[in-house]
Amino acid sequence: GNRNDVIALAQTGTGKTAAFGLPLLQRIDTNSKETQAIVLSPTRELCLQITDDLKDFGKYIPHLHIAAVYGGASIETQIHQLRHGVQIIVATPGRLIDLMHRGKARLDKVTNVVLDEADEMLNMGFQESITEILTGVPEDRNTLLFSATMSRDVERVAKGYLHDYKEIVVGSRNEGAESVNHIYYMVNARDKYLALKRLVDFYPKIYAIVFCRTKVETQEIADKLIKDGYNAESLHGDLSQQQRDLTMQKFRSHLTQILVATDVAARGLDVNDLTHVINYGLPDDIENYTHRSGRTGRAGKKGTSISIIHSREKYKVRNIEREIGKEFVDGTLPSPEEICKKQLFKSMDDILKTDVDEDQIAPYMKDITRQFEYIDKEDIIKKIVTSTFGRFLNYYKNAPEIEKPSSRSSKEENRSMRGEGRSTRSRGPRKPESGYKRLFVNLGKADGFYPGEVMQFINKNMHGHQAVGHIDLLSKQSYIEVPERDAQKVMHALDGTTYKGRKVRCNDAEEGGHGRNSGRSTGGRGNKEGRSERRNRRQYDDNMYPSTRKFKKDDWKELMKGAPAKLKGEEPDFSEEGWARRRPKK
Repeated sequence: GNRNDVIALAQTGTGKTAAFGLPLLQRIDTNSKETQAIVLSPTRELCLQITDDLKDFGKYIPHLHIAAVYGGASIETQIHQLRHGVQIIVATPGRLIDLMHRGKARLDKVTNVVLDEADEMLNMGFQESITEILTGVPEDRNTLLFSATMSRDVERVAKGYLHDYKEIVVGSRNEGAESVNHIYYMVNARDKYLALKRLVDFYPKIYAIVFCRTKVETQEIADKLIKDGYNAESLHGDLSQQQRDLTMQKFRSHLTQILVATDVAARGLDVNDLTHVINYGLPDDIENYTHRSGRTGRAGKKGTSISIIHSREKYKVRNIEREIGKEFVDGTLPSPEEICKKQLFKSMDDILKTDVDEDQIAPYMKDITRQFEYIDKEDIIKKIVTSTFGRFLNYYKNAPEIEKPSSRSSKEENRSMRGEGRSTRSRGPRKPESGYKRLFVNLGKADGFYPGEVMQFINKNMHGHQAVGHIDLLSKQSYIEVPERDAQKVMHALDGTTYKGRKVRCNDAEEGGHGRNSGRSTGGRGNKEGRSERRNRRQYDDNMYPSTRKFKKDDWKELMKGAPAKLKGEEPDFSEEGWARRRPKK
């Protein structure tokens, strides 16, 4: 057409590659071996997928050469490809920058640039690389930006590097697929894995991706599922490229039923017939949720997005509902009886649908018939059921009950969303949620330690995202709940670090020191600290915040003048006119 720059907002699986690939191929001059177009993608897997699609689209175009360049593969092989001339380079930003610096990727003749999954590239920290690439191609290029969501970072890139662009929206901005049902199951943190198993058992024909927040959690959940007999694999950045390729190939071929993955690792996996997406905890960004849920319910099929959450994540559900314009169903976990019935019917259905090769089993039928001639039909059925179905019967016979936490009021949810704790005047220690450990940190509001800063500080020192529950912020200290399994790692990561010049102390709130009275404020009649703790607190206050308890009556005048005032060793004036006797008016 008129070669406008374009921003196209569309969910994964809506045919974006064909949308930009077919016009791109039409514009290529195959008589020239100069690079005329580049396509940037966030992951190696997506890079290879786009390359394969473009080669399929252009298989009848003579002298067309397309190269995929990405990290994790031999750069010498890729340089060899580029040296022989390619019209289209499909690349990950990091590897393309490397080739540009080596002078092997020449982009001075590029007329078309495509940014695919732009929001994900920016989330992965490729902002500087994208900027360098875009400044390294001619100004009169045609730029197409494809994204599932329109984040502020995407808008910033669009305004900086796209010219007079048109915006095309498939569906609504940041909206999930219409054919997806959204369900959440609220459980205590300790019961999340048990809940996952029940849901997988309840859907015998499930074909799903289970999304986890971290690489460590991903591997842990996959290992547990495999140990418990499920057909599962893990996919995350710590796996070698060969392992990731094999895992994705097995999943695409339905040889793996459940893939446990991180958001980034699963980005290049394009599967159209997923029955479920399971969120093992909700992501912090609504955009990530729409990415995840958009992987099911494709090609006219219905899909289900399941979220296993604890009560502290309820506010995230409400935020997502507002953003995508769809309501979540508050689900109730299936009972052991319901699960066993589902599995039994599935087992019987498998038996009935089994194809029998008469010729193959004919030599053995006489002996088999003789073995069963003294057993009636009903007993045979019972034995078949027990042998094929015994694992579920044994497990669910004594299965522990999974209690649903009581929902908090909307006021409490909003307070949790803001990261505010309960009133600092609470008389008794606050009991952490089941499965969580309460930690003490010697930083508070007086140090500028607010919810946003708390999360940034923890994530920075944990070198990644850390799940956090309730946060109680006091003036000079804080109490933070983290999953029990992470408590030691968090304490080790924070203790002894510095925050705005202050040395940080972090310990178990239940063990001595400040933690023993974690639910009480530092003042008020309800405070019954031990003598040593009060002494420690006074010493801490005097060291960290210069005492203002002992002023001379004219010291404030000296302070206002900027003159050095003696704040210690002087007695206040308790005369009738003295300042120390006066109380502020109520």
